[in-house]
Amino acid sequence: MSLTPTKTGKWQVIRPHFLLVVTSLIWAGNAVMGKYAVGHISPMVLTFSRWAFAFLVVILFAQKHIRADWPVIRKNMPYLLAMGAVGYTGFNILLYSALHYTTAFNVAIEQSAMPLMIFLGNLLLYRLRFGPAQIIGFCLTLIGVVLVITDGNPSLLLEQSLNRGDMMMFFAALFYSGYSIGLKNKPELHWLSLLVALFIGALISSAIAMSWEIYNGTAIFPTTTTGIAAVVYTGLFASVIAQACYIEGVSKLGANAAGIYFNLLPVFAAILAVLLLGESLGLHHAIALVMVIGGITLVQRKVE
Repeated sequence: MSLTPTKTGKWQVIRPHFLLVVTSLIWAGNAVMGKYAVGHISPMVLTFSRWAFAFLVVILFAQKHIRADWPVIRKNMPYLLAMGAVGYTGFNILLYSALHYTTAFNVAIEQSAMPLMIFLGNLLLYRLRFGPAQIIGFCLTLIGVVLVITDGNPSLLLEQSLNRGDMMMFFAALFYSGYSIGLKNKPELHWLSLLVALFIGALISSAIAMSWEIYNGTAIFPTTTTGIAAVVYTGLFASVIAQACYIEGVSKLGANAAGIYFNLLPVFAAILAVLLLGESLGLHHAIALVMVIGGITLVQRKVE
């Protein structure tokens, strides 16, 4: 049965929000998988393997689109390679390295700093404005994140100390926030062509980083089931599916409105911890989820 125009119209409105929720869920899983992979594959080998796997998957379907889009790709090659290097390689090397020193849950939490970084970056670079509804929405999501971080006891924040991994995640968040803001200037390309070009930038830069890891004798190649599973999950789900969903969400909503969905990461991380690690789910998790969703809804009101 075909959809009516009304239903189709509603789906087009809902679609980018749905895609960004899927993206956040997959990326919460990426932090969990990256933590499981510690000792089974080294950070730079995982980063290179992830983008190599993703590139091989996408190139199978993208060849005719690349041929059609080649003049635009060639004209914008420096931009595309830089975006792949910063947003894909830089961010993920820092993330996977951070997981050697901090928890998957902390990594998911610290990614929730990205909405604020994106807001400030857009304000400084493009003078994009946000009104009272967006400020209230951002504060709601931030309070929800704090509830998750502290198990419902915000005073615990005063007792927290930063380690090397937490500092790495701060810079990782800066990298991906810059990438998100930079998507505003992406050329008009088929989404498969865009992913291939970005993946090439990630491949080149991650190959250099992996060479450094090999030279220093710290490279660990995936020979275990866990290591191979990490490559497959991060390459297919966290790279191809999530990156395509995120690019579409930013294209439709803008970086400010799309970036606020990063605040779902700690909520989803908590849920995954319950499902996969047997941890308990408290009332504060439910309250946090309501606040994050309410905040996201407010932020969508004419952000840009």
